[in-house]
Amino acid sequence: MKIGVLALQGAFREHLSTLSSIGVEGVPVRLPGDLDEVAGLIIPGGESTTMRKLIDRWDLRGPILELAATGAPIFGTCAGMIVLAREIAGGEEPILPLLDVTVERNAFGRQLDSFEADIQVPVLGDQPVHGVFIRAPVIDRTGPDVDVLARLDDERIVAVRERNVIATAFHPELAGETRFHRLVATMAAEHDEPGEGSGRRRHPTRRSRTAP
Repeated sequence: MKIGVLALQGAFREHLSTLSSIGVEGVPVRLPGDLDEVAGLIIPGGESTTMRKLIDRWDLRGPILELAATGAPIFGTCAGMIVLAREIAGGEEPILPLLDVTVERNAFGRQLDSFEADIQVPVLGDQPVHGVFIRAPVIDRTGPDVDVLARLDDERIVAVRERNVIATAFHPELAGETRFHRLVATMAAEHDEPGEGSGRRRHPTRRSRTAP
């Protein structure tokens, strides 16, 4: 089983390292063909506006939406939450509208206002998750099918799940936290059909293109 990490921009190396630490093979995803053999995808933190441009430049929007439609887990952290939101506060066009939420970018202020916090995430057990918030978003609205996984002490929503799509406003991978990645790996294993290898679907690819 392989899990892809969108590797166009941002903190993708940390996610690849975290996957490796739990014994899962991570695949850097830069072109549609890179999605062929993965059973899940992680969208890292970074700069969502830049990610939007690169996702469109390398024709990844359709293939990622197709992967999600198969039931494969999709996990977004920080900017990844913005990428996955159906609605972005301020009227910005959504990128991969897989989560029925409204997200507010940079909800905690500038880079200087970054902080760390221990957060209760009951689905991951009794021990709190240590999260790193860097120019983090926050969720202002959730749709009826969205489960709230975690809130801060002031009740602001910082982690959600809608079926096979999970998003956090914080970076677990920067704090040595592996439980979200283990959850994604478990979901990917359940999605993977036994006895047929890890590739379940094939996307049309443009193999003549050169990766960024």
